[in-house]
Amino acid sequence: MRPSVRGVLLDHDERLVIFRRTVPGRDVYWSIPGGHVEPGDDTLEHTLHRELLEELGATVSAVTPLVTLSYPWQGELKTQHVYGCRLVSMDPGLRHGPEFEDPSRGLYEVERVRLNRSEITSRHLVPEPVADYLSTAITDLPRLIGQGSPPG
Repeated sequence: MRPSVRGVLLDHDERLVIFRRTVPGRDVYWSIPGGHVEPGDDTLEHTLHRELLEELGATVSAVTPLVTLSYPWQGELKTQHVYGCRLVSMDPGLRHGPEFEDPSRGLYEVERVRLNRSEITSRHLVPEPVADYLSTAITDLPRLIGQGSPPG
């Protein structure tokens, strides 16, 4: 199974950027942006930058490895490399890829939430190991990630 990356992305107001996912036939859930490593990706960090541009039209700074999580999923071992980063810019007009070209994949609505544990635990955030990590580390994220580049 290909590894994945996730971007724990803080905006300029110290809010966490997440997706509210509405998929036909499923209960609403939330997720942290990211995705699978593709054959053309040189590094995990390259995958992160590519995924954040595709899913959010975002560029980021202060990319910081936070945790690597492995857990059973669909009969295999799934590995998520979780990075913290700071939002530099976000242009929804730059979003692209199969998530946005195929209506059967549902909606990816961007939300920004305060860095409070209840913001994570009150939502059905998936994957669960990432949600567990965030619920524990949420108030430490600004310190863990650093300041990055000033807004431009």
